[in-house]
Amino acid sequence: MVIVELKDVRKVYPLGKVEVEAVKGVSFCIEKGDFISIAGPSGSGKTTILNMIGCVDRPTAGLVSIAGTPTKDLKDKALTNLRHETLGFIFQSFNLVPVLNVRENVEFPLLLGKESRGKKEREEWIDYLIEEVGLTQWARHRPNELSGGQRQRVAIARALVTKPQIVLADEPTANLDSKTGEQILELMKKINREMETTFIFSTHDARIVNIADHVIRLQDGLVTENLRRGEDAGAACEAGAEAGEGGRA
Repeated sequence: MVIVELKDVRKVYPLGKVEVEAVKGVSFCIEKGDFISIAGPSGSGKTTILNMIGCVDRPTAGLVSIAGTPTKDLKDKALTNLRHETLGFIFQSFNLVPVLNVRENVEFPLLLGKESRGKKEREEWIDYLIEEVGLTQWARHRPNELSGGQRQRVAIARALVTKPQIVLADEPTANLDSKTGEQILELMKKINREMETTFIFSTHDARIVNIADHVIRLQDGLVTENLRRGEDAGAACEAGAEAGEGGRA
């Protein structure tokens, strides 16, 4: 099942009197449950693509579709709802709220939108996530009392608390030492397997590329490789598109 589709996507940024084409006609699909690396050097367009998938930026041309919803013409409120209901975010700088403790940081996204769960169910879910990332004994500690790896674990739990279909991770290991980075990747891979959450990484970290089951490489705003290990990524995309068309008919 295709959960993200980009079709001939272009992104142009004005820079003074000139325009910079950051993404130059990119097309690919991501399937539900993928653990995917969008890899490339600085300036290759990977962060721009992640921002468009994350609905924080819009394509200049082409189609970006998230969970079957084209994003280009959505109003701001609809984009906000799509982000909150479908997407979770993990950043290299963690982006935790310094005055909130671990538990409060994890709960925070639930306070920003409509929450249908009762208080007891919500609290049990938060406790479960904190336990899953190994921070139960740190639940009342604030970010400045945690190590970098612990803060990234909080960020993972926070990204999952709304039960998103997709988690976007922008260089999540960049500020971590190699051992901690490997532990964080193992944790995310475990969550990917057990919860079937789709993980999309923007990275140049070879460790992420090596464990990803789907790798897209970019260079100068173009796709240079689209590899789904054990499968033709292009064929999977076409199959997903056909299935989607059948479902809409």
